[in-house]
Amino acid sequence: MHIRKYDVDYGRRALLQKAALGAGAGVLAPLWPLIASGADTSKAYPDENMSVEMYTKGKVKTGDYVTAANVDAVKNLLDPITYKQVKEMGRKIKIVPTVTDASLLYPMGFLEASLKNKGKAKFDATGNIVEAASGKPWIGGLPFADAKDANEAIANLTLSWGRHDYCQYAIRQWDIAPDGNQAYQYDFVWAELQAQARVDGTVFQGKDDLLRLQSVWFTAPQDTAGSSFLSTWYYDQRKFPDLYGYLPAFRRVRQFPTNQRFEPLLPGITWFLSDAWAAGDPMLTWGNYKIVGRQPMLGAVSQNWHGSSKNWELPVHGGPKGQTFFDTNFSMCPECIVLEAEPTGYPRAPVGKKRVWIDVRNQQFVAYITFDRRGEMWKSFEPGWSRYQDGSAIVKDAKGNSDWSWTYVLSHDIQANRMSRIMHTESTSGGYKSQLSTNGVDVYNKYLTNQAIQRLGTA
Repeated sequence: MHIRKYDVDYGRRALLQKAALGAGAGVLAPLWPLIASGADTSKAYPDENMSVEMYTKGKVKTGDYVTAANVDAVKNLLDPITYKQVKEMGRKIKIVPTVTDASLLYPMGFLEASLKNKGKAKFDATGNIVEAASGKPWIGGLPFADAKDANEAIANLTLSWGRHDYCQYAIRQWDIAPDGNQAYQYDFVWAELQAQARVDGTVFQGKDDLLRLQSVWFTAPQDTAGSSFLSTWYYDQRKFPDLYGYLPAFRRVRQFPTNQRFEPLLPGITWFLSDAWAAGDPMLTWGNYKIVGRQPMLGAVSQNWHGSSKNWELPVHGGPKGQTFFDTNFSMCPECIVLEAEPTGYPRAPVGKKRVWIDVRNQQFVAYITFDRRGEMWKSFEPGWSRYQDGSAIVKDAKGNSDWSWTYVLSHDIQANRMSRIMHTESTSGGYKSQLSTNGVDVYNKYLTNQAIQRLGTA
């Protein structure tokens, strides 16, 4: 008789125990030594954490689609809004192999900086993240690669959103009404420039009081083209960002109040600036951070870039008119931190709390839900991630590696049943292209000042 050392529920029980103890990642072995050595990360987990087939006892396998007929077998591996989408709205999700090489879950430069600087971060007396030896701002990569508490986990999300020193995303968005018809369609560009916590270890132009500059400008349709916004983040996470916007109707740049972070930038959009990267506000303007669990999850962490498709766009399906969801690929994430927090610095915020599921292999979120002030589920903000390689199509970094970034977002307001489908595209109207470095361009003066957003608005 064969006696199993670990029964099928061992991994789940072990993760629950780890959440209570504040332990690091890994069940059978610590995860991060395996990542540092380039080893197979499956050595850190029992089979049911690595294999959806093992977890479901054969009810769902790699290559299968999760549909309304079998979604109950993986209900505990999905956030509740994704489960509802599959169970009630006709969504289907393809299962692809579990990633066992953690380097595929990062831009290589960011992973190298995280390994180089691992163990060098600490919180100072104000709650900000500094390099332990010097007391100066963080020097690049994940500050807490093996996050053990909620403050460390949120710091990993907040300090470098796109995990490159500069990111410029050409984006196309479709806003789908409850009846399944397209209500709005927008083209825009989102740009992020890290002033500190940079992969290259420098401080951008000596701006040592800033963390990042982030701008967004809309290029279509004609009646909204020219609307542009600039958010300037201070390194001190107790400070609110400065938010300025240029609206063509007013023909001037004006400053927006802090609580504008919880309002859509334009009609029909379901997401707020606060939702970006599941960490759209400075971490110390939220509070009551806590880890409420650790668990395996299904997440869109690989094989979600369609570089061989026109403009990198994903096919769509589901909903009343067949256009509510992207076709997406999910795989097992063997261990995710489940984090909750409340907007303590925003007394008039419509959000009561947020819940974030974070893949411990790269400390990036795979699911995010907000709740309203009554405690009812309100919105989900689901990201897709991928290395940018699809057959012969590839986007390379400066060292020739296939690069990594987000590929799509599904922002679903389930109370109004409105969906924003957000696609990271190769290019968008106005001639703008996606890029994951500055390519030698003075992006600061071109896109990231008040003068720049006014110029973009009147161009």
